[in-house]
Amino acid sequence: MTQLVALSGSLRRESFNTALANAFAELAPAGVSVEVFTPAGVPLYDADLEAAEGLPEAVEVLKERIMSADGMILVTPEYNQGVPGVLKNTVDWLSRPPADIKRVFGDRPLALCGASAGRGGSRAAQYAWLPTLRALGVRLWNGGQLYLPAAGELMGDDGRLVDNDMRERVEGFVRGFAEFSGHG
Repeated sequence: MTQLVALSGSLRRESFNTALANAFAELAPAGVSVEVFTPAGVPLYDADLEAAEGLPEAVEVLKERIMSADGMILVTPEYNQGVPGVLKNTVDWLSRPPADIKRVFGDRPLALCGASAGRGGSRAAQYAWLPTLRALGVRLWNGGQLYLPAAGELMGDDGRLVDNDMRERVEGFVRGFAEFSGHG
């Protein structure tokens, strides 16, 4: 069984990116499981908080899931043509302490994708993530690109991805990434 973690970068209840992450879980092929997380419960990074209390529970749980998974899908919104603060903050917490960077991210298969209400589909945010992902030492999957532009038009009232063409693309993306992770 290939186990993947999908981290949506949005806190919004009806987030297009969380819906996309949930679509990975729904459309994953047999033998592939996708567990979805959001930045919920992760406080703003504060070195004083870390020194006084250690890592927050939400960060510890997510780190453990990532380290036990075969790969990670980073599902990024795009805010002002850049990365969303809550997702960057979560990644910053996940890299603490610095000795854990290699354990959590080092050579970990990672796929990058995203959705947006606009026509860009999170392309600028995905590009903006590249220096950070390079610094963390992930093994970035370049075998597929996935941008969901005008995501509101692709989702049903229940928040599920309903556009058949996009569902096929999502299914192919998660299948290809599972294969890249070495276990698909």
